[in-house]
Amino acid sequence: MVSQAELDRFYENLVSTVQANGGVCAITSGMACVEYGVAQSTKDCDVLCTAESIQGLFAVLTTAEFCGVRCVYRGNISPPLDARWLRGGWTSHFVWKRGDAEAYLDVFCVAPRGSTRWEQELAGLYVHPHTVAEMKRTDRIKDWPFTTALGTKMLEAGDARGWLHLFDEDVLRQTATQRECPDDIRRRRPILKLAFDGDRRLGPALRNEIHFWHELDHARIRVYEQAVRPYLSAVRKEQLRNETDLTVQHAIRLKCAEEHLVVNPLAVYGINRLIAEATDGVRQSSGETWLSWLPDVHENFEELAQ
Repeated sequence: MVSQAELDRFYENLVSTVQANGGVCAITSGMACVEYGVAQSTKDCDVLCTAESIQGLFAVLTTAEFCGVRCVYRGNISPPLDARWLRGGWTSHFVWKRGDAEAYLDVFCVAPRGSTRWEQELAGLYVHPHTVAEMKRTDRIKDWPFTTALGTKMLEAGDARGWLHLFDEDVLRQTATQRECPDDIRRRRPILKLAFDGDRRLGPALRNEIHFWHELDHARIRVYEQAVRPYLSAVRKEQLRNETDLTVQHAIRLKCAEEHLVVNPLAVYGINRLIAEATDGVRQSSGETWLSWLPDVHENFEELAQ
């Protein structure tokens, strides 16, 4: 059985090798939460990699061994590790698997819901907590405590953007009695006014804000699930074996993607349309009144709007 420490070192070595060769790549999501002291452990690894560094990362993956085995693409649904599709918001999935020893790697180029250029704020092998917190605004309830914990850590470190990540009502109310908040941050998140005013509407407004992010993530996933179907069918027809060499898998997936996979589904679908649908989800569940407290999230999808 491989220990958690060994697994972590394996993932960190992958990223450090890419960085040592001039690539821009960093760990995010669960492992980053562990690094920043808001989670205990995680079995998989998510990394962000710039488009210019994708080839370097792929070269590392073709030779990296874990417990004596090399990695392969995980499942038929994974797009190829290619800058064209990763810039369009897709994620490539890999696995090293031998018995009970498994390692899982997901590679992003664009941070989901990221409002800043993640590559401009790195902490060694790790992505900045701000990006990690934005990536944790998923449709999974279990992710949200990490977002609040990261926001609290950021405020303690003097980073006012932490206010954008507090989604626990008690924490938000208490923090509002202890800390100041810059005007530009208040403008980015209208709900903060309720927190500083001690308004009783904060609770339902906060729940609707979380619901809004859930709706956004549901809609985003739905767009990609629809777009991947022709590609998935093409990859299945190739009947690739799990032990097939990664470079062979990659060449076949690249061919399938070039013929069947839309590069940037969200740009085709329309960011404004996505946001409008999520807003309508809040309207239908809670009414028009609460819409004025929702944040403007266009900046969180700006990179994919091109």
